[in-house]
Amino acid sequence: MWVAADQGRVSVMDRGFLFGDGVYEVIPVYSRQPFRLEQHLARLQHSLDGIQLANPHGMKEWSGFVTQLVNEAEWEDQSIYIQVTRGPMAVRNHAFPKEVRPTSVIFAEAMTTPPASQREQGIAAVSAADIRWLRCDLKTTSLLANCLLRQMAVAAGCVETVLFRDGFLTEGSASSIFAIKDGVLLAPIKNHLMLPGITYDVVLELAAQHGLPHEVRDITEAETRTADELWMCSSTKEVLPIVLLDGAKVGIDGTPGPRFAQMYAWYQAFKATVMRAGP
Repeated sequence: MWVAADQGRVSVMDRGFLFGDGVYEVIPVYSRQPFRLEQHLARLQHSLDGIQLANPHGMKEWSGFVTQLVNEAEWEDQSIYIQVTRGPMAVRNHAFPKEVRPTSVIFAEAMTTPPASQREQGIAAVSAADIRWLRCDLKTTSLLANCLLRQMAVAAGCVETVLFRDGFLTEGSASSIFAIKDGVLLAPIKNHLMLPGITYDVVLELAAQHGLPHEVRDITEAETRTADELWMCSSTKEVLPIVLLDGAKVGIDGTPGPRFAQMYAWYQAFKATVMRAGP
């Protein structure tokens, strides 16, 4: 049932509200074309499997919901948000209820891209120890650690927080992080310590397509701090250059580098010819 956002109601006993017991997915839409819908829904399924919650809707049904919402929303470019929780319980109890009645929510928002100044001048970031749990590959609604880490950046007048765990780069508080070293694009390995980003995949695909040398491997904190270029990427931020990390210039002079300029151009061409074209 479709209702206005301010008319939606969820039980105060919903486990998503009380425990953050749920998962979510965000699907970018360009010119009313959902980008890689199947991959996003597969990631939703992976997250549901990870928290032992049966999917309340099949892939075909989810696709129908997305299509209807995209067509009825007022924006050409959108972000579609899906959330599924384990639903309400009779009494507050950490253990799963015997009868599970999942709560599903889906809504659209206007897609906004970063201002040109962030691309042209680059952004500043801070760093922090990755204090999140050990299943970051699951896109769960339990995002308090991410919120605290992102707020560190906001408090410092920065855009993102770059995370390190045990001396190695993982990702940002809400983005994937790439490094350029000696002309080679370095990407952290997909594992349980980072979200398997769809935009992360696009960046690596574009690097392979255009012959940019790249390696997917563990990246040390020292390599990150001495990189020639640093980038952050996400479905809403696309690709942005990080030019200051903890107040220190990235690269020689702390300006967006030549490899970023290449990747940004490739990404925009890909968006125009593939993302906006649909399947």
